[in-house]
Amino acid sequence: MINQETTTLARSERVFIGEEFDLKKWDDLQPFYDNLKDRVINSASDLRQWFLDRSELESYLSENFAWRYIRQTCDTANAGLINALQFFITEIQPKLAEYGNELDKKAVESPYLNDLTDQGFAVTIRGMKKAIELFREENIPLQTEMQTEERRYGAIAGAMTVTLDGEEMTLQKASDRLQSSDRSVREEAWRTIAERRFQDHEVLDELLNKLVTLRDQVGKNAGFANYRDYMFAAMGRFDYTPQDCFNFHDSVKEAVVPLLNDMATSRKKALNVEQLRPWDTKVDPKGLPPLKPFASGEELLDKTIRCFSRLDPFLGNCLQIMKNMKHLDLESRKGKAPGGYNYPLEEIGVPFIFMNATSNLRDMVTLLHEGGHAVHSLVTRDLALNSFKHTPSEVAELASMSMELITMDFWDEFFDNDADLRRAKIQHLESIIETLPWVGTVDKFQHWMYENPEHTAEERTHAWVEIYNQFTDKVMDWSGLENLQKYLWQRQLHIYEVPFYYIEYGIAQLGAIGVWKNYRENPEKGLKGYLDALKMGYTAPITEIYQAANIPFDFSKNYITELMQFVQSELERLKI
Repeated sequence: MINQETTTLARSERVFIGEEFDLKKWDDLQPFYDNLKDRVINSASDLRQWFLDRSELESYLSENFAWRYIRQTCDTANAGLINALQFFITEIQPKLAEYGNELDKKAVESPYLNDLTDQGFAVTIRGMKKAIELFREENIPLQTEMQTEERRYGAIAGAMTVTLDGEEMTLQKASDRLQSSDRSVREEAWRTIAERRFQDHEVLDELLNKLVTLRDQVGKNAGFANYRDYMFAAMGRFDYTPQDCFNFHDSVKEAVVPLLNDMATSRKKALNVEQLRPWDTKVDPKGLPPLKPFASGEELLDKTIRCFSRLDPFLGNCLQIMKNMKHLDLESRKGKAPGGYNYPLEEIGVPFIFMNATSNLRDMVTLLHEGGHAVHSLVTRDLALNSFKHTPSEVAELASMSMELITMDFWDEFFDNDADLRRAKIQHLESIIETLPWVGTVDKFQHWMYENPEHTAEERTHAWVEIYNQFTDKVMDWSGLENLQKYLWQRQLHIYEVPFYYIEYGIAQLGAIGVWKNYRENPEKGLKGYLDALKMGYTAPITEIYQAANIPFDFSKNYITELMQFVQSELERLKI
């Protein structure tokens, strides 16, 4: 546990590689990897130390790469930063893959392996064995090329700006106008943003074509029928299968999509419009001005720290430490990559939060979300091995999405009056109902793409529209906008940068509602269960971590229906 008075945190001491080590080239690293590869291990104690030394080395490299990535996403046009990241991807990572496979085999072949009974080793070793199964030397250059191409998406999207009323602005800032009570302002902003994205649709199509081809080859090289099956193994999805994802899709269509229809019908009626159009989805249905929970990145951070502190002083201290260490870049600006993330820094144990805030409610929720990830990083920083901290996304996103909900009792830090506070909570809960169908859409689309890797760009857009229509309301009018609708998927960076990382949001969203429900029933017990689960890191299977939070690992229709009924009851209470 972090001391409440702590204002900064020291990096863990480097024993194996030394305090002065600084990576300049691969030759600097090779002696350490040769040491690990050739070291004689004569006991369980020797093997445990070998794991610790490897963890120290890999933690250093993880953080070294992290800073290169962070700096490049903060300034996508800086050639020096691009080259620094590219150096690591092309010169360091291929060799890490080769040595990593050799070290995994050395570990699992050790006669002392079964003597390591400390909590966490079983999960780590399970992952090592799977990695050995998947490793193919011929995939190393393909994976390097994939990473290089994946980085292109952020550069393309980060360069997108639009001009409205004579002002050049990022797409994120322009999106704030979608909350305007003036429908003509909303329409102009929506069309301008969508048409700017459409300008690059062919470039982004070509990029994805290349990525699908590379990824498909990686999967087939490893002996899988397709990249989807390869990724389920590579991502360590030991607790569920593709069929479970299909069941999730069907459950969401049956239990959640009807709620979208109800919400859209109510919105259309409240706005008193003949046709509900895409630029009508973000405005307050009563015509009220957009909520402004903060005016600057600094104000957003300070209010979030107070919000966290009221939930638990320890949680506020986590963000205060990050503020003191300048481990945040929050405001939107030209040249930043899109999106937001919490990047763990494995040596220091204090992560970095990146986002593109302007001044809206979604930005506020984004920092609460990334703050949940940050807390997760901080409560696991003292686990013995870095592999114990590498939680699967179904757990990582549980940390972040739960934080969005269990902080809601303290959102008055952001809003001066009860009416705005209620509006904020209603908007957020309605966005949760919208999240699950969108997750189903993106996930099902990715399954289709990699089950059909020879598809053309035209076939892909056709498949997208067909899948999108399964998960959206039947009220929205897209007439005259069909070409823009076909490419809505191109705004989803996960499809380009982290393929198949999306169903986790749906699974974790269900878990987060469960955590919130527990918190509603007993705040002290609910918060304790949440933190107990987070502190486990990845020292147990996903199902056991969810059990620690006192929630089921379940995405059946019955469970989703139960959770949606709870959310609806909370919405009704807020609307009284």
